[in-house]
Amino acid sequence: MPSVHIIAFSAWLWIASLVCLTTGPARAADPVRLAVQKTGTLAWEIDVVRTHGLDTAAGITITLLELASPEAGKIALRSGTVDVIVADWLWVSRERDLGANLVFYPYSSTLGAIMVPTPSPIRNLGDLRGRKLAVAGGPIDKSWLLLQAAMKQDGIDLKTEATIVYGAPVLLAEKTRQGEMDATLNFWNICAGLEAKGFRRIAGIEDILPRLGARGRLAMLGYVFDGSWAARNRSAISRFIEVTRKAKEILATSDAEWDRIAALVGAADQPTLQTYRRRYREGVPRRSIDDEEGDARTLYRVLSRLGGRQLVGPASELAPGTFYRPDSRS
Repeated sequence: MPSVHIIAFSAWLWIASLVCLTTGPARAADPVRLAVQKTGTLAWEIDVVRTHGLDTAAGITITLLELASPEAGKIALRSGTVDVIVADWLWVSRERDLGANLVFYPYSSTLGAIMVPTPSPIRNLGDLRGRKLAVAGGPIDKSWLLLQAAMKQDGIDLKTEATIVYGAPVLLAEKTRQGEMDATLNFWNICAGLEAKGFRRIAGIEDILPRLGARGRLAMLGYVFDGSWAARNRSAISRFIEVTRKAKEILATSDAEWDRIAALVGAADQPTLQTYRRRYREGVPRRSIDDEEGDARTLYRVLSRLGGRQLVGPASELAPGTFYRPDSRS
């Protein structure tokens, strides 16, 4: 008769082998290579992802490549150095028309604004006529073109009826603060910093979009990646989108989380942090892809008319397939 110890050991081996056959080896996490700007909004979100272990729980490994500018991110994506960047659907549509298989998924609807010093007599957009307006981003900046289109509905051609100065966002904000400019149309994060310093917000670009045919807050910025890569890694990109959505929800609901990332945001005081927090939360996308794409098509026509080939390329309509649908198998 075999001993009790031998029987028990044999039973343990049988159970262990059964578990191995059932579960198999642990699956390696799927990699997602992401381009970020060190001080950008996406860097805040990825910090939240890692702090809360959202990537580990989802079975993905997010590798960051820090770049100095959005243009560097576009080059990195096209060269295959990274898998995902943040860019706008205008660029994606243009690239698709040129033969690239890029796709776009909404990331943020936070846009720039027109800011003036507190004592300024400028109270509305019409008051910009005859003033010196500092425009960040250059003559074909999307916010600038959208502002021009809205003002033309009121019979005002800002391009000829105001003095327009183009330049770097931070420089123009400082010149406006010093009184060299009457107002500045600037990027949302620069505007948030000015707002915290007491500047008045005349209008956000999102406020004028309904006048141009949009039905809601449109996400101009989104995650951009190669459609063929997404087809091969459909599960990974879906989990990446879900993980970053959870990070957005944490930032949308937790003030304590903002206190934790204050240094990363670059907020020197609570008023500045609170302004960043409020504007960020306003821009978290909440709409369906169909609604986003519908408004993008409408505004594409406006931007195509004003910006021409230099902005959108040869096409007068948003390229088919620009918006990515995670549940699509095409």
